[in-house]
This record gives sequence, structure tokens and C-alpha cells, in this order.
Amino acid sequence: MWIVWLGRFTIARGALPVANGGMSKPAPPTTRAECEALDRADPLAAKRAAFALPDGVIYLDGHSLGPATYAAMDRISSTARREWANGLIRSWNDAGWIDLPRTVGAKLARLIGAKADEVIVCDSVSVNLFKLAAAALPVAKARIVIVEESEFPTDQYMAEGLAEITGATLLRVESEQGSKALAETAGVLIKSVVNYRTSLVVDVAEHERVAAQSGGLIVWDLSHATGVIALDLRADGARMATGCTYKFLNGGPGAPAFVYVRSGLAAELRSPISGWFGHAEPFAFASLYAPTEGVARFAAGTPGVLSLTALDAALSVFDGVEMRVLANKARALGDLVVARTTAIGLKSISPLDAKVRGGHVSVRHDEGYAVVQALIARGIIPDFRAPDVMRVGVAPLFVRFVDVWDAMDALSDVLDTRAWDTPSFKTRAAVT
Repeated sequence: MWIVWLGRFTIARGALPVANGGMSKPAPPTTRAECEALDRADPLAAKRAAFALPDGVIYLDGHSLGPATYAAMDRISSTARREWANGLIRSWNDAGWIDLPRTVGAKLARLIGAKADEVIVCDSVSVNLFKLAAAALPVAKARIVIVEESEFPTDQYMAEGLAEITGATLLRVESEQGSKALAETAGVLIKSVVNYRTSLVVDVAEHERVAAQSGGLIVWDLSHATGVIALDLRADGARMATGCTYKFLNGGPGAPAFVYVRSGLAAELRSPISGWFGHAEPFAFASLYAPTEGVARFAAGTPGVLSLTALDAALSVFDGVEMRVLANKARALGDLVVARTTAIGLKSISPLDAKVRGGHVSVRHDEGYAVVQALIARGIIPDFRAPDVMRVGVAPLFVRFVDVWDAMDALSDVLDTRAWDTPSFKTRAAVT
């Protein structure tokens, strides 16, 4: 018998007793009909209609690029045709363009468990990582930049470049050894909440406890976490973070990233990029730099209005959504991926325990790239990460249980028939 929890409702087909008298871990559905039943009962089902998903496509790559929402596309058109074409430069005031980094940041703050005035939208994740880590170095007890060898490459590159420029010591450690290194050195750790490759979710509160005890600081990368797991940065003691908005937040390709700095800490920090939008009075055109208050001092150049308005509209799909309900569905979808891929002989490098797994499941195959291309040719879009990892994203606002079921059927067929074994599927494109 099985039970799947999706927030406040339960669909039950029984449960196996365990030694302590409780219930066993909820099991994933075992038939397509059971998947259909879950989809009918899904409290998030209506959200799928907000997305402009193409017919005949099962999109399992929302962890890399979220699909377009109708609201975002309409907003881009309106902003371009009315505010830009007709309003011209007046729209900085009349349409509120000047306030977008703050107002969009305030809307996003709820999704990460932050206060509205602790988040600003600006620049890219790479730039924001550099800014935050550089600002943290003078505050931490030691001028040491720590990064794990399994961290997303750009995070490692930023750590390396920062150490070279500032003369700080770069400490590259083994996977999941960052907290130990932080305890021993009291430096600055750059760390993802959800690992891009394995989907492992780390314990933010425990890491921050170590940081507080040692005198070090952590710059969190929330890129694969925001919009798919229930983050509570303030409750967990997190002090600094950045993340992208084009994955689970569906902000669009290259959408601006965000910066979070806990209230009270910002006043101790100075951004290494003293741009005019981080100035206390940007339109006073003073010769000397004076940072504005709070997290807004991490703004730099003129914001990209079209991207910001698209993101602003895209975030509206989260209105009324409880993040724990969202996270529970992602876990259940991920469990289904794990069960089906295991059944066809693929090895998952993602945690089997859904409580510590993010919004994607990664499995290995020697010809992973070609397998993914064969699936894409059938209208099923996961993604690939070198050298051999296939990632299946389970963005819960638009991915259904039947989508996962049908995609896994197709994956099984591709492997059984060796449909991937053609030269065209093995020729790698520039973006993999």
C-alpha cells in the first residue's frame, strides 16, 4: 500500500507497518492511473495553466531554465510598447522603473524566508558572489576563502579570482568538507544550499552555527534552491546569499540575480563594486562614493528594466503558494524518478532520502549526452552535465506525475532499443 503527501492532502493506498508502530516511508505510484489520481488531487495543479508550455513537450529542465509564463511575456510586451516606446525616459519615475530592484526583491524575499528590505535584485550570480565574498573578508576572522571541489564551477572561479586579487588564501576542500574547514579557519565559505550536480540539500542552520562559533561567514548560493525547497534564511541564521532567478523562478534566460544580506550586517559591509546605483544619492552625482543603507548598497549599475519586469510578473505565479506544499510535491515527483530509474538499472547520484534532495534527480549513464538528445527528439527535455550525468528536473508548479511517468517510459525505451546510438545524438552542441 502507498501514501503520497502533497502538502495538506493525502492519497492513500495503505502503508506498511514499521517496528515503531508508525507508518513506512510514502511510496511512489506504481501505475500511470495512480499518477493521474495524484494530479487530480494536486493543490498546485491550477498553476500549470500559467505557463506557456509547447504542445507535445514534457519539460524536465526547469532547474536549468524555467519556462515562460504568460504573465511575464505580456509584461515584457507592455513595458516595451507602452513604458519604453511611449513613456521614454519618463518611465523611470512614472512607471516605477527606478524602484524595481527593491520591489521585485521584496516580492522574492518571502520565497527565501527573508524580510522584504533584505533582498535586492541586481547583476548576475557570479558578480554577486564576488561582491559578497569580498565584502565578507574584512569581517571574517581570517582572510581565507573556502570552496568545495564539488561546488558549481563559477563559484570556484570567483573564489579563485577573489583570492588572487585580494591576496587572501584560497582553500579548496573536498566535497562536504566546507563546514569543517570553516570551523578550523574562520574564513569565508562559498556554499550552495542545493548541489547543482547531486541535488543534495545541506543543513543551513548547522553550517551557520559553525560559522557563528568560529567567527567565519558563509555566502550561500541559492540558485538551485529558490522556488523549489522551503527556505527560511532568517530562522536558520543565514547572513548572506545570492541566487539566480531564471531556474525555478522562471524569470527568463539571463534574468538578474538577487542579493540577500541580513538586517544589521549590511552596515558592516562594503561592496567592492561601488556602482552609482549603490550610492546613497545616485542622482546627486557626487564625486565621492557614499553607500546607501542596507542590502541596496550591493547594487552597481543601471538595472535591466525589461528583465526585471519579466521577473516581477513571473513571480506572481507563486502568489498563494505555500513553499512547504511546493517542496513536498517536488520530493514526491523526485521519488518517482528515483523509483523508475532504479527499476531500469540506472544509478542515482542524488540522495534517496527526499528530505535532503532538491528539485532534480541526477542519474549516470556512460552515453548520457546521447540519451538526453534521443529523449529531446521525442519531445522530452531533461539535461546533461559532463561527464555522464543526466538531470531530471521536477519543478512542481508545472510538472505533473504523468509527465514523469511518461518520460520514464520513454527513457526505458531509448535504453532498451539503443535509440541513442546514432552519430547525430553523439555530436555535442555548444550548450549541453
